Amino acid sequence: MLETLQIRSRAVPPEQPRRRGATSVGPERDRYGVLKAILATVPWMQVGLGALVVLLAAMVPWGTDRLLTAMDQQILAVDVRGNFVGENPVDVERAASAWVGKSYFATDLADIKAELERRPWVESAAVRRVWPGRLEIDIREKKPLAYWTDGRLVSRAGELFAPANPEVAGKLPRLAGPDERVRDVIDMARTMSEQLLGYGLGFAGLTLEQRGAWTLTLANGIEVVLGRDQVEQRFERFITVYENRLASRVSEVSRVDARYSNGVAVQWKADVAQATPKS
Repeated sequence: MLETLQIRSRAVPPEQPRRRGATSVGPERDRYGVLKAILATVPWMQVGLGALVVLLAAMVPWGTDRLLTAMDQQILAVDVRGNFVGENPVDVERAASAWVGKSYFATDLADIKAELERRPWVESAAVRRVWPGRLEIDIREKKPLAYWTDGRLVSRAGELFAPANPEVAGKLPRLAGPDERVRDVIDMARTMSEQLLGYGLGFAGLTLEQRGAWTLTLANGIEVVLGRDQVEQRFERFITVYENRLASRVSEVSRVDARYSNGVAVQWKADVAQATPKS
C-alpha cells in the first residue's frame, strides 16, 4: 500500500517588478532632513548682525589707539592762570614746564594736578588739554584765615600749611592750640568774633592751651582769661561787665580774668605800670 507523502511548503510570492524611477529612503537621508530643519529655524540675519557688532567692538580700541598714536605729538606750551597772592606765578610756570616735551595724549593730567597741589599755597589745580599741543592750568590758592602756632597759617577750610612766605597773608588774627584741635579753635574764634563785633570790639586772637584753658585777645590789646570750664558763660559774663562797667575805661584795661563765679577781676594798665620797676 502506497502512502502518499504530502509536503506542504510555504508559497513564495512572485517577485514584483521594480517600478522605474522609484528610490528607497535610508537612515542618512533622514539625518540630512533633520539638519536642514534645524538650520531653517536659525535667524541668520540676527546672527550676522551680532557677529558684525562684536567684530566692530573689538576693532574700536585698536582703531582708537592707532588714531591717537598717529595724531599724538609733544606738549609745546603750558598756560598757568590764577589770582596769586602767596604763590609766585613764575615759580608755578617753571614747575608746570616740566611737562613740556611730554606726550600730549599719554601724559596723565592727574599726575600734573597732584604735583601742583603739593605746593603749600595751592588749594586746587584744574588741568586740561587744548589742541593741538597746549595745556591750560587754573590755580586756586588757599585763603588764609589766621596765623597759627609757630608761624604757620590756617586756611578758611581749616587746613594748616607752612609756606616759606606766611607774611604775605597780611594782618590776620592769631590762633594757637594743639594741631588736632584746630577745628575747635576756629569754631570758637568765629563765635566770639561775631559777638564782639556787635559791641564794637575787634577780635585779635584766641589760644587753647594743652590743658584746655582758653584765652581771648581783643584788637585793643585786652586779654580775657576764660579758663577750661563754662567758657561760653564766662565769655558772656565778660561781655556784660564790659558793656556796663568797662566800655568807658577800655583804654585803661590790661587784662580781665573771667574765671570767677560772681564777676571778673580787672587788671588796670596803671597797676601794671606801678608793678614794673623803673630802670
